[in-house]
Amino acid sequence: MSTTVFRRARRFDVTAISELLADDRLGAERERPQERQPYLAAFDRVDKDPRNLLVVAEVRGQVVACLQLTFVPGLSNRGSDLALIQAVRVQAAKRGQGIGAALMVWAMDQARSRGCASVELLAHESRTDARRFYERLGFTGSHVGMRRAL
Repeated sequence: MSTTVFRRARRFDVTAISELLADDRLGAERERPQERQPYLAAFDRVDKDPRNLLVVAEVRGQVVACLQLTFVPGLSNRGSDLALIQAVRVQAAKRGQGIGAALMVWAMDQARSRGCASVELLAHESRTDARRFYERLGFTGSHVGMRRAL
């Protein structure tokens, strides 16, 4: 793996992030990176929220991966906070180089340093490669996730 830098995303990264989000079958159906304004508005909301961290991975100055880490306070599990990882994407040409695994380890270290007792994520049932990737990192299918559009 080339030298990879993980850092908090900046507003000028929004185009690269939205393109990463659209770079698979599911993302191509729901994302519209050419419509910049909704992504910029969402970035501003996320960036202002101290319980959210939007992260990019850079290789040679190019954004090649991203994820969002949300710190969720809770009463369950004796009042433990948990971290929610979402919107994990690695540029198709960079997959298999260890960037995604390193990014996930970095995110889990961030969660641990903020006192989170666990980390959760959801992976669409059609993303079998992604689910195998998360299982290799020690994630287990312990819960059944459900979703409803509003």
